[in-house]
Amino acid sequence: MFKRLKSREKILILGLGGVGYYLAKRLQHEEYAVTAVEPDPQRCRYVDETLDVRLIRGEAMDIDCWREANAKNMACVICVTDNDAVNMMSAQIADKFGIPYKIVRVHSLQFGLEGSLLSGADLKLDLLINPEEMVAQEITRLIKLQHGNEVIDSADHKIQLLATRITHDSSLADKKLRDISLKYSDFDFRVVAVARGITTIIPDGEFEIQPHDQIVVMTDREHLSEMMEIAGVPQGARRRVLIVGGGRIGCRVAELLKKSVGMILIEEDGERARELAGLLPHVQVLHGDGSKADVLNLAGVQDIDTFITTTGSNETNIMSSLLAKNMMSSGNNSKGNSSEKTIAVVSKEDYQVLAATIGLDIALNKKIMAAGEIMKHIRRSELISAAHLHGFDAEVVELVAAPSSPITKQPLVKLDPFYQGKLLIGGVFRDGAWQVAVGKTHIGAHERVIGVCLSMQLKEMRKLFSV
Repeated sequence: MFKRLKSREKILILGLGGVGYYLAKRLQHEEYAVTAVEPDPQRCRYVDETLDVRLIRGEAMDIDCWREANAKNMACVICVTDNDAVNMMSAQIADKFGIPYKIVRVHSLQFGLEGSLLSGADLKLDLLINPEEMVAQEITRLIKLQHGNEVIDSADHKIQLLATRITHDSSLADKKLRDISLKYSDFDFRVVAVARGITTIIPDGEFEIQPHDQIVVMTDREHLSEMMEIAGVPQGARRRVLIVGGGRIGCRVAELLKKSVGMILIEEDGERARELAGLLPHVQVLHGDGSKADVLNLAGVQDIDTFITTTGSNETNIMSSLLAKNMMSSGNNSKGNSSEKTIAVVSKEDYQVLAATIGLDIALNKKIMAAGEIMKHIRRSELISAAHLHGFDAEVVELVAAPSSPITKQPLVKLDPFYQGKLLIGGVFRDGAWQVAVGKTHIGAHERVIGVCLSMQLKEMRKLFSV
């Protein structure tokens, strides 16, 4: 069992690529003591200019670097170099130095999956993580949803958070949240986050929802269907999926979906397309450029309800998705159906927010997803869980209020104004059931709470619940 680490405990990061740098930034912000080892001089220079971490320029396989890092005093090592073998061997070196917690990132699907020759337990790891597998599994989950852009389970599946985009004809458009709650009072729900343009907002009762806003609504599981009806969320199973890009992620999504939906996969490289046709007999594989309208027309994009881009190019993924969304909308609107969904894989953080502002439904970032999973394993015990909202600069968190913590000392309405617009307490587990939290709610010691906060305010949220 991975014990939650306390703030200021020492963490060693090996490798400062995308995941390593993002982790170092988040851990520094949450006041952990970070030491990082990285051989690349350009990466070292950038980290030295932008982060306040102890930096050692050297190789993960150089034992002198471990000694210089005072490895024997580390509470956790995170191995995220670009080489799977180096990461796995580094975990064994960490074991020799007595580092109690070991986290390893791999790219190969030959390790860590069910049925693999070597598991994380075999390697004595606390967490073995594969970002490409995480993204593929998440895409598969999103495709199988029959409603909205995203649904997140929380509170042992009793509370659900529905993310959806508001259209002009939605009954929630151009209305203040206070008026919405008065009009629809048959069951409890709460709008806990709004993405408008490139900005994520934690709203209050006076906030007015506008068309094109992406909103997250919290309600209990029993009333999810009613909430979807109010928000105007199209419902229905996904029948036909088009994937652009036959790399590790695209191929894995096709494998996971198997024959549950009709699938077309477009791959630009001819040799890879022929290879995929042999590997995926249940998938129609086309050789072509998925960013071109004539290729998408040939693939029948007008009849597709889910379009996925997983190429290695951010620009190709975003522009192909925009083109496809327009073509899908034209085809589906003629059939009276507007439930099409686009999912794009992007590698830059800024592009993830940009994608939502220009009309794409979901942008996934494997770096952020992998880092988020790792962060779950090293945060302190008052934080039960945290989940990042796709397309939002926000986190859904489940916490327990420590006795005498700030959150227990007064009703929510009297919280310091500093927190307004930065975090929101959505629900509390009380008297054996989850209740929607309102201004007069007073959180007691040991009570479980679900909240939403801006990503960079997670540290402040945790301070409210700890002593």
